[in-house]
Amino acid sequence: MSPTYPKRLIEVDLPIKYLEQVWAGVAKEALSLVFSGADTAAFEPDARLTAMWLWTLNAGAPSPPAPLPEGEGSEEEDEDSGGKTNPKSGFTLEYDAARKIAQGLGAHLEELSDLVEIKGDQARLLPVAERTKHLFGKEEAQAPTRGRGKKKPVQGDLFADLKEAEAEAGWGVTGAPKSGETVLDRIHQGMILFAAGRGEALKRFLVEQGAGRDQRFWSLAQALSALYPSSTDEKRWVDGVLARKKSFGF
Repeated sequence: MSPTYPKRLIEVDLPIKYLEQVWAGVAKEALSLVFSGADTAAFEPDARLTAMWLWTLNAGAPSPPAPLPEGEGSEEEDEDSGGKTNPKSGFTLEYDAARKIAQGLGAHLEELSDLVEIKGDQARLLPVAERTKHLFGKEEAQAPTRGRGKKKPVQGDLFADLKEAEAEAGWGVTGAPKSGETVLDRIHQGMILFAAGRGEALKRFLVEQGAGRDQRFWSLAQALSALYPSSTDEKRWVDGVLARKKSFGF
């Protein structure tokens, strides 16, 4: 006589698979709203996860962002935005919710360790400032830890991190950093250069190195502008980059 537990396992497994399909459907619809008119499949998993993560925290899809007026966010005003970040800041979800979002997108949190930090039952989308060392080549990505584990050093000053990375990489005052591997990485690099007041480096990064010639860069930046909470550094920084689109010839 066959044991009964395989049947019970199958009965339990079916709704789990169904829920995964539901999450995938929700993610697809949400992304189509966030990236209005853009091919969401063209974006890498880190961009899609970031957009869905912020959309979930907003509890709904944002209205399409209006174009920024020319001249908004002048160099003199916007670049003095400060480089400090609260080590407890970031965008936090329950781990299980974050995992389901990632699954619906065909992504895995454990493969995005330079973007997501996992502690216990919480998952945190890292603030852009905390990604400075990774984005500019000074820190290798580490796998996220669960529960008790080795604590990561407190990230306090993106200016110091950027200056250190700049000196190590040798791009100096007349160069520009190496472009990140993904569109999201490149946007975050641009945001950090803007926040640190490196206007010339930002121009070289976007124009001469070509980061700004990828239309996905501006589509994602526009979506992030609508998704980041208005009180965050991220919102000010991405708007600062967007404000320079026309003056840089894009």
